[in-house]
Amino acid sequence: MSSKLLGLLIMLCATLLVSCHQETPAISITDQWVRASAEGQEVGAAYMTITSKSETSLVKIDSSIAEIVEIHQMSIENGVMKMRMAQELDLKANTPSHLAPGGYHLMLFDLKKPLKAGDEVQFSLHFKDKLNKETVVTVNSPVKTEQP
Repeated sequence: MSSKLLGLLIMLCATLLVSCHQETPAISITDQWVRASAEGQEVGAAYMTITSKSETSLVKIDSSIAEIVEIHQMSIENGVMKMRMAQELDLKANTPSHLAPGGYHLMLFDLKKPLKAGDEVQFSLHFKDKLNKETVVTVNSPVKTEQP
């Protein structure tokens, strides 16, 4: 075998090994739920636990039930409850991020219909890793009247 052909085969094998090793970060969504709303209410909230195998950020959320979905953080400062919008939610590798009442959560604005217990709401969560690669995870969340 010629040295050029051998070199080409080695480069091909190395390229295949590198491309096989670069996997899309696995992201899991658990404990998801949406709080039921009252008739005429235009704002809702959704909660879930997000775990990623690698560092990534939740950068955008879409849902057919609301015109706008934002990441919000609730906190108490000097005895006053404050809520702030976050541009993104950074996720540490293998560390669950809990979106729950009283902390980070998803705010649903301009609801297209009331959120009724027993219904399901679909979300598309958009994540970006450090290489700016986007991953979209779709999840169905049950609507409940109280925190499970």
